[in-house]
Amino acid sequence: MKPLVLVVDDESQMREIVRYTLEETGCEVLEASGAASAWKLVKSSDLALVILDLMLPDGSGVELAKRIRSAVKVPILMLTALGDPQQRIEGLQAGADDYLPKPFSPRELSLRVEAILRRTHKMRQVEPRREMGPLSLDTARGRAYYQAKDLKLSETEFKLLRVLAEANGGVVTIRELLNQVWETTSTSGGRDMVKTTIYRLRAKLRSAGSDEMIHTLRGGGYILEYLGREN
Repeated sequence: MKPLVLVVDDESQMREIVRYTLEETGCEVLEASGAASAWKLVKSSDLALVILDLMLPDGSGVELAKRIRSAVKVPILMLTALGDPQQRIEGLQAGADDYLPKPFSPRELSLRVEAILRRTHKMRQVEPRREMGPLSLDTARGRAYYQAKDLKLSETEFKLLRVLAEANGGVVTIRELLNQVWETTSTSGGRDMVKTTIYRLRAKLRSAGSDEMIHTLRGGGYILEYLGREN
């Protein structure tokens, strides 16, 4: 069964370029020109990925990303304006898993999509459950719980949390996170993605009643630990 991808962009030429690239990659494609039509397709379709332009004629792409993230568990690749870091940050904070600045090459789009779909598939094949004190990761379902409360993580948030948990209290560098979560070795723009995802994880853990579990190390690394951890 081919993965089903929703492309949301108000420019028909851009949708055509993305559609052609995705079909060459082996995907089936749905199209929407605005937030309202996109939302209807999100609710009625079993999507593998949403590719979302943040500038839409009938609403904010950031708000649509938040709405999608709160309703369904599907990765989001956002399309942003070249050289606009604030737009990237807003999209990532809204729950997007990755971003691609316009203009982009079809080859880069294809590689980004393949990487997202590949890591989504891998998440379903690792050990089914990992426990770390009050934190529980259900890898088979891609869900994380703190004291049995669902943290409602995005695909990327869950993947990053799992990588930190698998380090068993060890340091995970930004480069390692980029490699294992986003499958890239480039730090260009990657630090923003890591920091924003860490920020969202910390906020969701705190809202579930957690003390600070994710610690930042000087020099660019992170540790996941809890107070009851045995040395």
